[in-house]
Formats: sequence, structure tokens, C-alpha cells
Amino acid sequence: MSTVPKSAFEFLKNLKKNNHRDWMTENKKQYQANEKVLKAFYAAISERLNEKDEIEKTKVFRINRDVRFSKDKTPYNVHRSVSFSRAGAHRRGGYYLRLEPGNSLMAGGFFSPEPADLLRIRKEFEMDDQEIRAILANPGFKKEFGGFDPSFQVKTAPKGFSKDHPNIDLIKNKAFFVNHAYTDAEVFAPDFLDKVVYHFELLRPYFDYMSDVLTTDLNGVSLLDD
Repeated sequence: MSTVPKSAFEFLKNLKKNNHRDWMTENKKQYQANEKVLKAFYAAISERLNEKDEIEKTKVFRINRDVRFSKDKTPYNVHRSVSFSRAGAHRRGGYYLRLEPGNSLMAGGFFSPEPADLLRIRKEFEMDDQEIRAILANPGFKKEFGGFDPSFQVKTAPKGFSKDHPNIDLIKNKAFFVNHAYTDAEVFAPDFLDKVVYHFELLRPYFDYMSDVLTTDLNGVSLLDD
């Protein structure tokens, strides 16, 4: 299956209006039918990604919400999301796709790096910014993604870094991901699979760079076991 059916969005729209367990129980067969088609679409993406990358795991996020610590007690998500994890410790970065009426997007990168990884990335930017700036300035990358979201920055220089450093605009980031939004018309178009794969593949030079950064020390010595 290489397309997303309109029925999947119709279901999500109705779920948003009827976000309770009784309605879901009554419409469980429709939910299951849509999930079967969507999982086939995810599998097609994974297969295409594997032509130039190596995908270790496809994770379909649950439709059930975790409401334990949320004021919003509605039980279900009104979107369907999936992530594709790259195989091996030497491959960093991950691909993400969200399908939601009026709010679909793909994303990729490093949303919440562990403290050690975050420090390593910042140290790299402090030492040398040429390669990351070249990637961010690539015409295709810049056109489709823009750049890192400035709302995911600390307000001042992180501890141990100078606020006057010429690369402070990069160092202040605490997340290093990009995204691209899709209209509903794009989601239902016959070429949507190609478009998603194209955007994911645009991330590869960025992933290759960050993989090199996160698997070596500042001297370029590998941190991985041989």
C-alpha cells in the first residue's frame, strides 16, 4: 500500500468529536481497518528507506494517550504517528511521521539529546561550525526544513560556554531536529510516499555528520568498541 486513504482522516476527525471509549468501542472495526492500511504504508516507507539506509525498528505509536499527568483526560490521540530507528550504534538520528487532519508533518534529528550527547554537540559547534553550517545552508535542506527551531534554545549561554562566542547561535540549541508540514491534499496524493521518502533522505548528510560527532571525541577518536 503506497497511499493514505481519506477514510483514515475521516476516522480521526470523528474521533476528535467523540473522544471517549464508548465511541471507540462502537467504531473499533473501522479503526482496525485503517490501522492495517496505515501499517502497510509505514512498511512501504521502511522498505524505501532501507534502499539507502538501514532501519532497525518501525515504531507505531499507540492511539491511547497517557493521561496520568495531564489535565486533558481524553483517552485517545487524534493523530497517528510512526518513527523509524536506524540500526547500529554508529548510526544516529531518527525519522518521524505524524498523520493528522490539518496538522501532518515529518521530522527528524535529535529532539531531546541525553546530557552527554548535548554537551558533545555543543563542544563540536564551539570548536568548528563549518560543516554544520554548510549542511543547514544546503539549498534543498534550507528550502524544505528551514533550520533548527529557535524556540528550542536556552535564553543565555549554556554553562561553560561564552555568550560572546561567534557560534553561540548554534550552541544555545537544546534540540537539533527539523520538520516539514504537509497539507491534507499532499497526504492523499499518489506521490505522498515519494515525498516523505525524499524529505527523509534529505536528512542523511545531517545524520552522517551528527553520527560522526556523537561517536568520536573532540580529537576524532572513535568511542565505539571495535
